[in-house]
Amino acid sequence: MIQGTTILLVDDETRFREACKRLLKARGFEVMDADNGRAALDILSENPIDLILLDLKMPVMGGEECLKATRSSHPDVPVVVITGHGTLDAAVECMKKGAYDFITKPFEFDQLLLTIERAIERRNLEQEKRRYQEETVRNLIDLNTEKKRLETIISCMANGLMVTNRNLEVILHNPALLRLLEVQGDFTDPFPVLQIIRDETLIETLKIIQRGEVPEKEVFSQEIRVGNKILRAISAPTLGPDRNVFWAVVGTVTVLEDVTAFKRLDQMKSDFLNMVAHELRSPLVSIRQLNSVLLEGLVGSLQEKQQDYVKRTVNKIDALLALINDLLDVARLEAGRLVRQQVAVDIGKMIEDMVAFMEPRAREQNIALTCSLKNLKPILADPRNVEEVLNNLLSNAINYSPDGGSVTVRAQGVDEFVEIKVSDTGVGIPAEEIPKIFEKFYRVKHPKTRHITGTGLGLALVKGIVEAYHGSIGVESTPGKGTVFTVLLPAMKTEGSGGI
Repeated sequence: MIQGTTILLVDDETRFREACKRLLKARGFEVMDADNGRAALDILSENPIDLILLDLKMPVMGGEECLKATRSSHPDVPVVVITGHGTLDAAVECMKKGAYDFITKPFEFDQLLLTIERAIERRNLEQEKRRYQEETVRNLIDLNTEKKRLETIISCMANGLMVTNRNLEVILHNPALLRLLEVQGDFTDPFPVLQIIRDETLIETLKIIQRGEVPEKEVFSQEIRVGNKILRAISAPTLGPDRNVFWAVVGTVTVLEDVTAFKRLDQMKSDFLNMVAHELRSPLVSIRQLNSVLLEGLVGSLQEKQQDYVKRTVNKIDALLALINDLLDVARLEAGRLVRQQVAVDIGKMIEDMVAFMEPRAREQNIALTCSLKNLKPILADPRNVEEVLNNLLSNAINYSPDGGSVTVRAQGVDEFVEIKVSDTGVGIPAEEIPKIFEKFYRVKHPKTRHITGTGLGLALVKGIVEAYHGSIGVESTPGKGTVFTVLLPAMKTEGSGGI
């Protein structure tokens, strides 16, 4: 039985109303009653009613007139007509006018309860249906509003936007896309992407994404040329439902950005940096040579104090030359010109030579410098680049171990890579500074290493060189206990295995 339901009982027979009220209240219903249609309408206008039990033959206002008024003012309230003998045709006519059902007098109370339950259930279902319909309409309006807003945003974007489907057809694009690609004409979605994209590398990227050969969250960034413009294309997969898996790649989305001006500025910066570095390097080299002549006594002997000042001058010049060399290397790295030649490099021999070169300096600082080599293969690289990587990592390990300790180089073959670990027992690096150490000009600050001079470019160069050879570099450090740098470089493949 449905509890808390309010029923309006309308009948001019007092004994019938009282009997029904007792029985209905005993079953948990709230019951209000009226002896004619006019009184029923007054109650209905002031109280929430869930169902009406309506007699047809009543004084003042009969059931048919009351039903008509009720259907007009409260169409969602079900009406069950209660009719006596001889008025069956009138009850059927009321059903045609909107009554839910009719019961003839006399009737069984269980029959009345069943009719009430069905009427209330139907009312609830209709209310739920209306609620869902209203919610669906609201959702459609919201969706259409959001769609219009999105279309406006996409159309006003300065960057080009292109969305493709599984068949590499463009299903969404904006005016900026055609403008950046220098394509004329009107295109109606969908159309083949080959009609507007001419760059084969971008097409291949879209196909790779389409085939699902990359992680769903991976983003591809590449540069393409269109006329005199350089465009950066950022592509990613779009996901949708699939019969076999919950989400699958159903297309791609690509954003095109004109980076021509940035490239020109970057080139101007590199050219300016190269010019300044070269202009500074030549006079500094000359000044150093002149100071070296003084130190060697070729123009007469120097007093002890004079000799000390000249040595300090030479050291400062060497620091400036190191800075200039680093700046030139950074400029070459950013321009993609740092890797000049690639030959087979015996990485084990190079590590041994570098350790032997650094050993006197380590000994002066009471540092034990050792190396361990195992199962090494040659790598294909420019020897000067590899030497710079080892020199920077070893120099940092020694510099940041001011209280002695040990520095160890371990190199071994790991699958198709050569793994190089440079570890020290120095001051370490705080966790919050580790993400910054590969930034240009950034240096870790520590009270014990304030005296160490440097440009903050060494690790930036190391990272750039390693990544230029499709390798990787990582770092683990504990303040007060030491640091471990790990470099992975691709090893040369043996003959017959698709080697380099």
